[in-house]
Amino acid sequence: MFWQNCLQKLRETLPEKDIDSWITLLHYHKRNSVLKLLAPNQYVLEHIRNNLLSDIQRSLVSPDFGLNEVRIDIGSYGLEAGPPDETGKPLQAPASFNVNEEKNRPNKAFTFENHIEGSSNHVARAAAYHVGNKPGVSYNPLFIYGGVGLGKTHLMHAAGNLIMENFSNAKVLYITSERFVTNLINALRNNSINEFKNFYRSLDTLLIDDIQFLARKTMSQEEFFHTYNDLLEGDRQIIITSDRIPVAINHIDERLISRFGAGLTVQIEPPELETRVAILSKKAFEKGIDLPENVAFFIANIVRSNVRDLEGALQQIAATARFTHSPVDLNLARKTFKDLLTHHQQQLSIENIQQTVAKYFNIRISDLFSKSRSRAVARPRQLAMYFCKEYTDNSYPSIGDKFGGRDHSTVIHACTRIQELIDSDSKMREDYENLNKLFGG
Repeated sequence: MFWQNCLQKLRETLPEKDIDSWITLLHYHKRNSVLKLLAPNQYVLEHIRNNLLSDIQRSLVSPDFGLNEVRIDIGSYGLEAGPPDETGKPLQAPASFNVNEEKNRPNKAFTFENHIEGSSNHVARAAAYHVGNKPGVSYNPLFIYGGVGLGKTHLMHAAGNLIMENFSNAKVLYITSERFVTNLINALRNNSINEFKNFYRSLDTLLIDDIQFLARKTMSQEEFFHTYNDLLEGDRQIIITSDRIPVAINHIDERLISRFGAGLTVQIEPPELETRVAILSKKAFEKGIDLPENVAFFIANIVRSNVRDLEGALQQIAATARFTHSPVDLNLARKTFKDLLTHHQQQLSIENIQQTVAKYFNIRISDLFSKSRSRAVARPRQLAMYFCKEYTDNSYPSIGDKFGGRDHSTVIHACTRIQELIDSDSKMREDYENLNKLFGG
């Protein structure tokens, strides 16, 4: 109870991160009015002595705790027993440092064969594939960054699996930065820091995910820095992922940021439409879901964020079809995602439509505002006006104003003419359907 009361008092003075990262590493011994704190090694001793001891002394040296002095030294109560608790029974000693290598190998489910390539991830995939065939030779470290659910971890595991396939005796470890921190804390707490260092520095390839979570963890950054240097000096491969480019990661030691940039830094962007459709089609095939192409386009148009959301949408429509005994078709998709579709359509603006139409017809946006009457510009302009009326709440005059100050009657004529052509001209109907897919229609 004495130590629990001390911790409670320290929490009033020290940040919780200092309690969790440092104070919990200590054993203690109280004799008369002196509290002796025992650090597992010199590193912890110096950190607490230089940064925390004065606050600890101010908090605990008082009649409330019966203390006149707080000291700190290196020591422990051995591997077999800790200090006695209030009942006089020895406390159970913690286990020594250990990493289950089997559980921390690359996930065999993630390979290059089941990874969908597109312009959004082409460079990252090529770099990961190169590293998988020639680890430690170039692109070291390989730093892959991008938003959540874009496939960074998939490529990391795929590269790790390829290394193990090419080099059967390679010691390859996958770990998150949070797990690295936990392992380090346990090693410090259990006085097994040498085992920790020897294990990580004996790796052939280290795959470390979400490096941004090392932010503010000074002790972990210091140890990772030395592990990193040791591996690179031995031409061992390091692959790192993050949600942002290295220079944008705050509260990370500049020495680490500099070293991250010394290798190859590649970005994965949100997948473009064709890649999203390909991902949906492949996932549907793997799961035995009959997904028509027009439904895949429909979903891909309204779910534009990342691969995880695409998979979630696929599961959602498959479940809806199963529970309602309905086929997976466009009608079901509209019902299943009606709220998402409404939100998506609300996000559409005249500017969005103009950009999409101009890109589709390979013309400049300024052409849509110009006075040009050439067919190559006039038809796209009329079609853009038609979609603006269909997908936004803007009036004919406000739409005309956004197309170079045209009169409302020009917009009405454009809409009427496009509808006639959709009904009578196969090329116009094809253009309309393609663009309609892009707008989620």
